[in-house]
Amino acid sequence: DAELFDADGNRVGLVTSGGFGPSAGFPVAMGYVSKELSALGSKVFAEVRGNRVPVDIHSLPFTPHRYHKG
Repeated sequence: DAELFDADGNRVGLVTSGGFGPSAGFPVAMGYVSKELSALGSKVFAEVRGNRVPVDIHSLPFTPHRYHKG
């Protein structure tokens, strides 16, 4: 699990699962952050192999559905 940090370096959450999203075309992950940081566009960083990389807060689904219910 990767830890999540705010722009000031405070630990604010945890990634619970992640991997490459073939439909999205980039890595995707799900995790927990405080309600204050759950808004779209919040600046959050994940610690991956000792480096902090920026991540985007995004709503589900990561990609739009391409099917129609009939």
